Amino acid sequence: MTDQCTSPATSADLWTDIDALWTWLDENRAHGDQEGLLFMLKLSEEVGEVAQAVIGATGQNPRKGTTHTWDDVQSELCDVVITALVALRTLTPDTREVFTRHLARVKERSLGAS
Repeated sequence: MTDQCTSPATSADLWTDIDALWTWLDENRAHGDQEGLLFMLKLSEEVGEVAQAVIGATGQNPRKGTTHTWDDVQSELCDVVITALVALRTLTPDTREVFTRHLARVKERSLGAS
């Protein structure tokens, strides 16, 4: 399997890119202040595309057969991550700090204190 996310970004590049995507979306709002809320729905759409890709990669629909690859699944998962981070950015400009704190809590809860 090859990595379908665009490039191995440094942590700083990731957050700069998320801010840039959020800014672009913010500047191109079609629905005013509701845009942030509607963007949360985009996340559900992206998750559905992951499910569709997994079904297609495993050939679970006998009528369609194998329609996707595991590279497609990876690409769709990357879209989910990007969409989730941009959605988080719609709620707070402190996206990096909020995510980092939450990840630390999940890590401690799951792996214990380091």
